[in-house]
Amino acid sequence: MFNRHYRWIIVAAGALLGCVAIGAMFSLPVFLTPMVRTTGWSRTGISSAMTIGFLAMAVGSITWGTVTDRFGPRPVVLTGSVLLASSLALASFSPSLPVFQLVFGLLVGLATSAIFAPMMATVTGWFETQRSLAVSLVSAGMGMAPMTMSPVAAWLISSHDWRQSMLIIAGIAAVIMIPVAFLVRRPPALEADAPAESMASYDPDMTLKQAVRSPQFIVLLLTNFFCCATHSGPIFHTVSYAMLCGIPALAAVSIYSLEGLAGMGGRIGFGILGDRFGAKRTLVAGLLVQAVVALCYYFCRDLVAFYVVAALFGFTYAGVMPLYSVIARENFPLRMMGTIIGGSAMAGSLGMSTGPLLGGWLYDTTGSYNWLYIGSFVLGLGAYLIAMTFRPFPRAAPAPRVQPARIP
Repeated sequence: MFNRHYRWIIVAAGALLGCVAIGAMFSLPVFLTPMVRTTGWSRTGISSAMTIGFLAMAVGSITWGTVTDRFGPRPVVLTGSVLLASSLALASFSPSLPVFQLVFGLLVGLATSAIFAPMMATVTGWFETQRSLAVSLVSAGMGMAPMTMSPVAAWLISSHDWRQSMLIIAGIAAVIMIPVAFLVRRPPALEADAPAESMASYDPDMTLKQAVRSPQFIVLLLTNFFCCATHSGPIFHTVSYAMLCGIPALAAVSIYSLEGLAGMGGRIGFGILGDRFGAKRTLVAGLLVQAVVALCYYFCRDLVAFYVVAALFGFTYAGVMPLYSVIARENFPLRMMGTIIGGSAMAGSLGMSTGPLLGGWLYDTTGSYNWLYIGSFVLGLGAYLIAMTFRPFPRAAPAPRVQPARIP
């Protein structure tokens, strides 16, 4: 029987697992300066571990998603939890920069991807109603990562060296994530004795090969890629841009913090809007707003303007992200949801990897960040226009009801 109460435990587990996993990976900027000071490794070399991590997440997302479809989410997220804790521990003992790049970048990235797509796919299967809100709450938990794990890492570094601090982070990840992973269950609709899936906008007999070749899947991937390419550059470079505008460093960092805080509200707000107006309609509107707000950074010169734009930008870009999983669930069979959402996450990770590089190249070439925000606007319009072309699969006609014969 469909457990209406346990499904919220799945949401809480996904939010907590995502918060710790993403928080551990994105704590690297906190370790950056202490690592440079004690090892002599270059900032570029250490930072490149994050780029490797994004690429590993791209590959891992679709791989772990496919494994989830076959074996269920619990073994996948449990493996990811163990791998994350082990990788962080190994990274703390890295004797050289190449070893650190390999262990932290590749292994931590793969471990993190074992949480995101499998949990998103699992949550969509547990909900027939309030699906957008549920997925957004999981995403909101992941969005809490910079406000939880990063401060913990900073506090640890204040009294320990970076190696000890990273080892403690590994222990925290193990203590929290491994027990929580055992709470994760396969959606009831996929159990052996469960009834067939409810009718939706897809052919229940669709094969995976048909799904990944469908225009709907391709549009979903392209939209996610351009969407993430739109906001990754502003996310990474806006603090530097604000400092070039004469804003003090501490105040400039607060712009990024406000952006992240607004994103928490955006995830929940867009989840509610998605349930009320439909995920596709809400996504399309959000992508257009994201493009316009990204361009608004071009006109910012003072702290108040940066705060206003950061709040709108964070609310929008974070809000649209969970809707891709909802659209996937509405248009593809649940039994392949891990692969579909994993593919979408792969495209998003590749999009995220373009912004920092593109923004740095544009600044080095032109001496200004202006073209970054113009380019982000163009990419955002591309995401909006691609999303407009999305058409759900034709809804199958319900089988005619058979009237019982009357006995004269």
